[in-house]
Amino acid sequence: MTENLSSYKYKNIIPIRFSDIDAYGNVSNTIYLTYFEITRLKYWREIIGWDFDNAGVILGRSEINYLKPITIDDQIACYMRTSRIGNSSFDVMYVLVKISADGEEEICTTGKSVCISYDYKANRSIPIPTRERQRMIEYDEPGLITNTN
Repeated sequence: MTENLSSYKYKNIIPIRFSDIDAYGNVSNTIYLTYFEITRLKYWREIIGWDFDNAGVILGRSEINYLKPITIDDQIACYMRTSRIGNSSFDVMYVLVKISADGEEEICTTGKSVCISYDYKANRSIPIPTRERQRMIEYDEPGLITNTN
């Protein structure tokens, strides 16, 4: 899967922790979902301004494409964008990159999550709040988001 990084505005620098590393010196495959989660939450808070008191978000599904290993010595960042918006669910895409000393970025991992707007009190999915929906569309460029309403 080849990703065009120019279609991603949001970029989050990820510090690699010693606890992220497996016995072979690579970031453990289970940690990639944590990197996605950290980036997703920062995106929702900093960019979208998601009102978690009004509507929660749960994950319906996540996919990871491991392309190249990441080690404890690497500097990495995670790009993220909303790629599809439905009535109560939406998709987000991720790209993890290694950043070289000269600033070049090499794609190591891609991923996708299906997120669902959720009412924890009623224990059911709900429509994506209007303000959050509009902010995702405005930030991630309407031409890049598939609207499936």
